[in-house]
Amino acid sequence: MSNGRIRSLLLGDAQADRVVPPSGFTAHLTLFASAAMAFLAVFALALSLAAGRLADRWSDELARSATLRISAPADQKAAQTSAALAVLEQTPGIASARALSDEEQAALLAPWFGADLPLDSLPVPQLIEVIEDDEGYDAEGLRLRLAAEVPGAVLDDHTRWRRPLVEAANSLRRLGVFSILLIGGATAAMITLAANAALAANAQVILVLRLVGARDSYIAQAFVRRFTLRALIGAAAGVAFGMAGVLLLPETSDAGGFLTGLGFQGAGWFAPLLIPILGALVAFAATWFAARRRLEEIS
Repeated sequence: MSNGRIRSLLLGDAQADRVVPPSGFTAHLTLFASAAMAFLAVFALALSLAAGRLADRWSDELARSATLRISAPADQKAAQTSAALAVLEQTPGIASARALSDEEQAALLAPWFGADLPLDSLPVPQLIEVIEDDEGYDAEGLRLRLAAEVPGAVLDDHTRWRRPLVEAANSLRRLGVFSILLIGGATAAMITLAANAALAANAQVILVLRLVGARDSYIAQAFVRRFTLRALIGAAAGVAFGMAGVLLLPETSDAGGFLTGLGFQGAGWFAPLLIPILGALVAFAATWFAARRRLEEIS
């Protein structure tokens, strides 16, 4: 497309714009479809970004931590705990290790057994929090040494339940991206239908324009510009309502878990601003191909 056509597409042509009806069901359909799809795209984008943050946080935090559980008789628990801490201090790749206090263990069990759990009268294992450094440690070698020196120690490096959690969060992220692509495809389909309807309704006008020397590119340009602007305006309105809805979502909370913190963070608030631009590009491409194909059929 030449510079003149691009300038005419952006600035408009009063005579060419008369080819496209300024109102009617095609205008309403384009505006509503663009606004509704942009609104949904905002929430799909928020879900995708939030799931990505969750996957990264779970992967980073759980990958660097492990739990050592000491299950031993009450008279041997303190000795085995000290022996386990000594082994951990001598193990390369472990940055720190500490035994959880009774208060910390009671807080961990409170959601299931209540806040008044009598730890002194129950055979509750002693938990040791293990944090590894950047290089990491040999988990199998550590298990073998603990089995020999601390018989009551069981090492849990969170591998069994870390991987499903991270994979679930990544699946949510992929679902969000797929939803955005699906929304883009649905938007293109609706705008194509609206453009075809407008072209069919103005078939007689198009024939007259051809008789007076108008080229198909000139006629197609009128439809492309009108529908692109309608999609841009509708998508901008949908994004505005979508971002207002995201602002009303609950903020990040440890108690709420994944049910909170679904909004945008930091520079992520600028991401929805790309949706109207992408919507206009989708409308441009859909209308251009629909117009060219339909004009070839009109004879």
